[in-house]
Amino acid sequence: MSILEQEGEQKQEKIVSMFDDIAPTYDTANRVMSMGVDISWRKKACDLSFDYYGKENIDRVVDVACGTGDMMGFWQKQAQKSGIAIGEYVGVDPSNGMVDVARKKFPDFHYHISKATEIPLEDASADILSITYGIRNVVERQEAFYEFNRALKPGGLVVILEFMKDENKTLLKKLRDVYMHKILPYVGGAISKNLEAYTYLPDSIESFVTIQGMQTELEKAGFEMLHTQSFSMDISTLLIARKK
Repeated sequence: MSILEQEGEQKQEKIVSMFDDIAPTYDTANRVMSMGVDISWRKKACDLSFDYYGKENIDRVVDVACGTGDMMGFWQKQAQKSGIAIGEYVGVDPSNGMVDVARKKFPDFHYHISKATEIPLEDASADILSITYGIRNVVERQEAFYEFNRALKPGGLVVILEFMKDENKTLLKKLRDVYMHKILPYVGGAISKNLEAYTYLPDSIESFVTIQGMQTELEKAGFEMLHTQSFSMDISTLLIARKK
């Protein structure tokens, strides 16, 4: 293993350890910091994805970096609301602490403790694969996109919700940055008793790829972009792409 690979592995392990630590308070912190608005973002992602996929019977929905299972719960709720039958919900996450919480919330779902770059599923076996507020924490992001493509059926969808930068700085985006850097870390830190974890969030956004850059990476991995939309002063961005 090269020095760069070792550094990447150590960084990934540190991130996983951080999420293990904040797992018990993670859901509460998310709801408070977003003032509950993230619920509408998640529902919108599910509903649009079902519309784009256009099928009433879906074999498997996979949520990578599933954390406490929040997004899988929304996949299930929105599918039932739309009369769509889902055969299996699968959560994938490297954090034992997060998945322990998910198992208690959703005991009927299936889980794998694994990285985004090593999804333990057969080729072309997933209809929809989502990653919500997790791709920013994947060190080998391009390799993960190739792995998503491998696991998806032809025509399957990858659905990404993430806090992201945009190359165009408007007044709204500047206000967003003030909230992310000056307010959010202290709210999350107070709830979780882990200020470092919630200081990491805005710092990781600043060093993260732009929306335009992520679209390019998805296309490089064999996806066709279908939908890009930002929500609430561009705090959160939704990307939906189809496997070619």
